[in-house]
Amino acid sequence: MNGDSVVLAAGCVLWRRSPSGDGIELALVHRPKWADWSHPKGKLKREEDARHGALREVLEETGMTCDLGSELPTARYLVEGRPKEVRYWAAAATGGEFVPNREVDQMLWLAPAAARSRLTQNRDRELVTALLNALHLAP
Repeated sequence: MNGDSVVLAAGCVLWRRSPSGDGIELALVHRPKWADWSHPKGKLKREEDARHGALREVLEETGMTCDLGSELPTARYLVEGRPKEVRYWAAAATGGEFVPNREVDQMLWLAPAAARSRLTQNRDRELVTALLNALHLAP
């Protein structure tokens, strides 16, 4: 592999029905290493399928199991000078419980507008709109 090879990663815009019954909530994770709020995601393991990687990363970072839905737009950007490509899916939470870990010290469930405001990167905010469109909810 050369230094310009693309870093492959996968993740999810994890959502659930709001406990109040009014709309949905999105799960955001805080990563102390980067001091940011983002959707759960991570690098794929060698020869790992992106869908399996997305499910694994959600479980590792949030403690949540989920069902994958529609594929969302792929994010492409540079990290420390290397191109990175992150495939995302809409994912409905099906169970589990968050426990802080080495990579993620906090997780929040937020309404879409609040999630959009909390997210650090614009590319992650765009995924909120993509999720709402995929679920046929007004952005």
